[in-house]
Amino acid sequence: MSAAPEAKFTEETVLWVKQLTPKLMSFAITRPHSYRFSAGQFSRLGFRDGAGYIWRAYSIVSAEYADTLEYFVILIENGAMSQRLAQMQAGQSILLDKTAFGFLLPGRFTDGEDLIMLSTGSGIAPFLSMLQQPQLWERFQHIGLVHSVSYANELVFNQRVEEFHQHPLVAEYAHKLSWQPVVTREETNGALNQRLPELLHNGSLAQGLNLAFSPQRTRFMLCGNPAMVADTFKTLLNMGYSMHRNKLPGQIIMENGF
Repeated sequence: MSAAPEAKFTEETVLWVKQLTPKLMSFAITRPHSYRFSAGQFSRLGFRDGAGYIWRAYSIVSAEYADTLEYFVILIENGAMSQRLAQMQAGQSILLDKTAFGFLLPGRFTDGEDLIMLSTGSGIAPFLSMLQQPQLWERFQHIGLVHSVSYANELVFNQRVEEFHQHPLVAEYAHKLSWQPVVTREETNGALNQRLPELLHNGSLAQGLNLAFSPQRTRFMLCGNPAMVADTFKTLLNMGYSMHRNKLPGQIIMENGF
């Protein structure tokens, strides 16, 4: 006999909600003592919906060792889950699947010296989680973090990236980090202005990060909207990189953002 639905989730409390732009928000919920995840994984969050439930997947921003669970969300117009999240307030309840999911895990790479994190929109969330883990910084010589958005006001984590230089666990490694924002629909100081596939193809991204990419030393992680992931993956294939598989090591690991 299969377990009742209630046996597969816990009911957690929303601790805070921040509306970052009209379509971007972040929030944190309580974390059960038994909840385990690896940096880069995602949670299934939900609400009761009549006689049933509504569930969606969201990457975790928090460090593995954090006491709470933080998420970064793009609100989808007329989306059933987005409508519930947009009205959510601190103190309310939310459902959390007891199991974390996903294989966007830097530990899957068996070699490589430089790690390049390519993200669009909410796809930056798992990378922020990874960057709070000292093991990641010890593993790679250089780390490039790239966040591509449509408009400058969507670069909502600039300050968070700067704070890695004061982070109690990773500040000593933060000199390894190269940060490159990308804004595609308007000119912005300090940001590149093309889609990620074009920036890879023409060399602008490597120049912006001040890193030389090569299959021998560079490893790529992709997370974001499916079009970006597919187009960037194709570009990397054309540049001589390959998908990483457990039985056939490569240079690319990817996951669509949620």
